[in-house]
Amino acid sequence: MKKYISYIVVLALGFVLGWLFFGNSEYKDTPHNHSEKQGVNQMWTCSMHPQIMQPEAGDCPICGMDLIPAEASAEGLSADQFKLTKNAMALANIQTTVLGVAAAAVDNPITLSGKIYENEENNSVQVSYFSGRIENLNISFTGEKVRKGQLLASIYAPELITAQQELLTSAGLKQSQPELYQAVRNKLKLWKLSEKQIKQIEASGKIKENFPIYATVSGTVSQKMVTEGDYVKQGQPLFKIANLNSVWALFDVYEKQIGVFKVGQEIVIVSNSYPNKVFNAKISFIDPVLNTKNRTVKIRAVLENKEEVFKPGMFVQGSIKGIITAQGKAIIIPATAVLWTGKRSVVYVKTNPKEPVFGMREVTLGETIGGDAYQIIDGLKNGEEIVTNGTFTVDAAAQLQGKKSMMNKSGGEIMTGHEGHLGMDKSASSNSGYIEMKERVKVAKKFQEQLKVVLNDYLNLKNALVQDQTELSKKSAKSLVENLAEVDMKLLNDKETHNHWMLLEKEINSSASSIAVIVDVKEQRKHFKHLSSHIIGAVQVFGANQKVYKQYCPMAENDTGGYWLSTENEIRNPYFGDMMLKCGEVKDTIE
Repeated sequence: MKKYISYIVVLALGFVLGWLFFGNSEYKDTPHNHSEKQGVNQMWTCSMHPQIMQPEAGDCPICGMDLIPAEASAEGLSADQFKLTKNAMALANIQTTVLGVAAAAVDNPITLSGKIYENEENNSVQVSYFSGRIENLNISFTGEKVRKGQLLASIYAPELITAQQELLTSAGLKQSQPELYQAVRNKLKLWKLSEKQIKQIEASGKIKENFPIYATVSGTVSQKMVTEGDYVKQGQPLFKIANLNSVWALFDVYEKQIGVFKVGQEIVIVSNSYPNKVFNAKISFIDPVLNTKNRTVKIRAVLENKEEVFKPGMFVQGSIKGIITAQGKAIIIPATAVLWTGKRSVVYVKTNPKEPVFGMREVTLGETIGGDAYQIIDGLKNGEEIVTNGTFTVDAAAQLQGKKSMMNKSGGEIMTGHEGHLGMDKSASSNSGYIEMKERVKVAKKFQEQLKVVLNDYLNLKNALVQDQTELSKKSAKSLVENLAEVDMKLLNDKETHNHWMLLEKEINSSASSIAVIVDVKEQRKHFKHLSSHIIGAVQVFGANQKVYKQYCPMAENDTGGYWLSTENEIRNPYFGDMMLKCGEVKDTIE
């Protein structure tokens, strides 16, 4: 027993000595200072104002609170990727679409407006085959149906009276002068007298004064060109008769869209007259001549109309089922997904289907589809998921995190405080979803005058908020929406300028429409901030023939800051009204 006890004591002593000698040796795992390692690229932000991002610790330039370490980038993200929180996604109403899947879920993003016309291939003109006076007219009105062989009119024709006399004379000489007899008969046949009519004249031996005109085709009288008692010449049109068993649907296609349409493409046609019916057809013809007045061409589809559903002149809408290119089905994305800087067009791709991780992608745009979508030539493929709503907000987040963005092609620059770079206004980027471009583009004076009307409505709205008058604010916002619809985008000939206005117009309309129905002044002011950023962008880019002052209050909307425009240099704050009427400063003057 003593022997075993000795063994146990020796073994325990061995463990103790081993721990003493090797427990702190070089083989022990050395803890790493992760905070020190991460501190190389550590950024500091404000808990109350997360848009603030600075490379060193310090005070928040807005509220003065101590900055805290910003969260490190999510693991597995590349240098050009960034992640948004689910809360930020919800607040900014950021929506994404999977390319190819969305196109199959809806009828079609390409919608064309058109009109029903007669099928000219089935139309015919009923003419008079001899000169004379219309004694009787059996067609009373346009739209009357006729059948082949129906009596249309009776004509008194002096030439036919003479020809009948020649026929009766030659009939008595047909044995001795058969050539003369046959020549007179052939002359009557040239005037479309039938063999039966000629034989009746010979048998009766009497001259007919009035000769009938029979319909040569069946159809509907589309145009009545004579009245009873009119004198007509040989070959003169009497009626236009249309066969409406098939009709044409003609659609206007803008010059920029021509390249995406091909003969044989399927088109779905609907009419307000029959909202529950859908008619399938194919494009049968594309007009080779461009209408220089409205820069459009006509495309045509033939519709069967045996049940007379379609009436000439009826308005219809056509939806193209799919655009096929040489490479297969084209990629179509909404205009709201695209940001552009003049030369570059970018979209944001959701790189992780399960997480809100995004990255910027440059794309090559093709034709404009229906005014609110683009064909993608290069940069995307079906199956990828892109941001289609809230794109400006996602771009602002990319800039805040120093990633590639619309105006920052290489990435790496971080916005600090209210300071901006690359000519952009950062107060708008993180809150309103709009990045202000200050470069003025040349547009028609008429467009500027139309924009000036919208600007005046905005200024009236601003003044109403200064006075806390919600009803007047609603009225001004409603007027703004109405006048915004009158701004003619066709005056913008440049494709990129047109696209930029289209994005601005959408955001302006959305904000103003919200203000027009809200009765709470605080809620109106929230939308006013978003509205102001886009109005400022529009005036700076396009001009409005009006000198205005761009003013700023750092305390607006819970200290996030807010801009507005005024025709006066004096500060009258629309975000606070009488509470802080003079709070703010003039940041810029827009001539």
